[in-house]
Amino acid sequence: MISTQFRHSSSIIRPFINYTLHHPSNLFPITSSFLKSNKFSTTSHTRSDINVAPAPPGIPHYLTHADLSAKEIYNLLTLAIQHKYNVKYLNKSSGAPLAGKTLAVMFSKRSTRTRVATESAVAYLGGQPMFLGSQDIQLGVNESLLDTAKVVSSMVDGIMARVGSHSDIETLAKYSTVPVINALSAKYHPTQILADLMTLHEIYGPQPSSSSSYVAHQTHPSKTLPGLRVAWVGDGNNILHSMMATFPKLGVHLNVATPRGYEPDEEIVRYAQTEAGKTNTDLNFSFDPKDAIKNADVIVTDTWISMGQEEEKAQRIKDFAGYRVTSQMAKEGGAKSDWKFLHCLPRKQEEVSDEVFYSPRSFVFQEAENRKWTILAVIDALMVKKSFD
Repeated sequence: MISTQFRHSSSIIRPFINYTLHHPSNLFPITSSFLKSNKFSTTSHTRSDINVAPAPPGIPHYLTHADLSAKEIYNLLTLAIQHKYNVKYLNKSSGAPLAGKTLAVMFSKRSTRTRVATESAVAYLGGQPMFLGSQDIQLGVNESLLDTAKVVSSMVDGIMARVGSHSDIETLAKYSTVPVINALSAKYHPTQILADLMTLHEIYGPQPSSSSSYVAHQTHPSKTLPGLRVAWVGDGNNILHSMMATFPKLGVHLNVATPRGYEPDEEIVRYAQTEAGKTNTDLNFSFDPKDAIKNADVIVTDTWISMGQEEEKAQRIKDFAGYRVTSQMAKEGGAKSDWKFLHCLPRKQEEVSDEVFYSPRSFVFQEAENRKWTILAVIDALMVKKSFD
């Protein structure tokens, strides 16, 4: 839920309105100012002239879905769905495959869903979650991330980190001798998108005969997800970036509306364009929410004001005028009659009306619960199976 807001000249953004990104001619120009803005220069980074060897190759990490194939993403989804069925409906034990193992949960930012999901998932697998907040360790403050990665990874069996700059999670992974999981960075929030996809599979797949039964595990998500059309109405933030890195690979159409000045990262736009071209998937952009909503199966939004942006609240609320998701907006924009709503939470009143948020169209609490099962799947894949295959 962190914006990577780029406020450059409008000349960079002119091609942004209403185009389908699987046409190479629609690529954004990458200017020197854009490239400069993407160079990270915090004190937590290691100087390039320090000769320190990275960790040995072959250690699996989960940083962004841009690193994974469609098959690997589907594997995580099917694993998550199976875990949910095993635990909630069969009351099945995990067999404690992580007994005697520790996952360091290093969060530099507050968290509710991610922390609860992670700690309960590790406990189910028989391991020990070790929560390390910003007041507990020197994550890039009085100790470099390189040093932290080498020290912490020598004592634990996995690291799940919630950081600021995405380069921070990349540095941890580069020097860690154990798997690193991205719990959130300024650029990506991949575990959230897994939960979104799992929820969509449950919504659009075969339905159980009663609330006490579950059938999502009986159908592969590759049968339910391709062809869906998702409308994003909001900030060009890490949630949108993760959608863009994921949905085109799976054949999920994505329509995006952001206010001017809050567009997504151009590097991710280029990547998504390439993936959309491979799967013949639509990836459309507009500054008008009603354009994005047209023919949408699902409407998704997120917070307009992320942690660290509180001083920008008044300006952001002004800039996002007209972006509140309401039934009237969906009707005027031409969403499908049975459209659904998702939000990664926490939600604020200005983002979506109560009429939508608490309606039968809204699956936000099912989506929140699925954070546990998808995070469980990621931990299982990296720390138990040692692979996404």
